[in-house]
Amino acid sequence: QVQLVESGGALVQPGGSLRLSCAASGFSLNYYAIGWIRQAPGKKREGIACINSSLYSDGRASYADSVKGRYTISRDDHLNVVYLQMNDLKPEDTAVYYCAVRGVDCPGGGVQYDQSGQGTQVTVSS
Repeated sequence: QVQLVESGGALVQPGGSLRLSCAASGFSLNYYAIGWIRQAPGKKREGIACINSSLYSDGRASYADSVKGRYTISRDDHLNVVYLQMNDLKPEDTAVYYCAVRGVDCPGGGVQYDQSGQGTQVTVSS
């Protein structure tokens, strides 16, 4: 059974950091492009970070302008986990964060993925 499970969401103060994890089961993450999407209440889903397949593509990461320089996506193919390191968090980063999988290359800033997990809540507030 193919499954993605996110973890690591929490309540954090502005300026703080969090690391989200996305664990995959039923398939190998290195075959695919893996992305992080977020959705805030009343807003559209936003693709914020993605990393190409390390096996069939170049493993390159890409970011939305809203998080560039603050977030870092990485993968550990041995553990079959993808991470999202989030630094200098702002209240506008508050959202449910999902990891998602698609082909071998990232969708160029979009949210066109084949499957996502259940999400983890990130709340940035003082």
